[in-house]
Amino acid sequence: MDSPSPLRENIDAALQRDPAARTRLEVFLTSPGVHALAWHRVAHWLWRWEWLLLARIVSSLARFITGIEIHPGAVIGSRVVIDHGMGVVIGETAVVGDDCLIYHGVTLGGNEQVSREKVSGRRHPVLGKGVLVGAGATILGPVTIGDGAKVAAMSVVLTDVPAGALAVGIPAKVKGSAKAK
Repeated sequence: MDSPSPLRENIDAALQRDPAARTRLEVFLTSPGVHALAWHRVAHWLWRWEWLLLARIVSSLARFITGIEIHPGAVIGSRVVIDHGMGVVIGETAVVGDDCLIYHGVTLGGNEQVSREKVSGRRHPVLGKGVLVGAGATILGPVTIGDGAKVAAMSVVLTDVPAGALAVGIPAKVKGSAKAK
């Protein structure tokens, strides 16, 4: 049996994790997160083939249409959901693992000091599998957010967060397990 297309996976993931989503057709037609991820796949393909200007044009068009900015160099996993995505920014060297949930206003950005030093060629965060990033959270620099971790809304993360942990605050501190109590 053939595996589902990335678009279908994203639509199904949105249906599972967004209580307001009712049907596949509704998600396909109205979800800016699904649209942004579909456009990103095109832009990322162009970026990998070094059609850099065209990739940036596709990315800019997607940002204009959806309000979600994903650099074409960013690597995005499967079944990622960007819910109410207005204002989401994902930088060039960011990596978003499978099954992540990202809310509106999230920034996966570079850290100015690290960007100048060009540490290991990576300037942006890496999110492991199943990470949840709350509304308005900012994650800066080449930090790693471990599998299954949660970053609370409005938190600012500047250091690594272990797998399964909950990061809260400005600057974010690890507050134990991300599991629901």
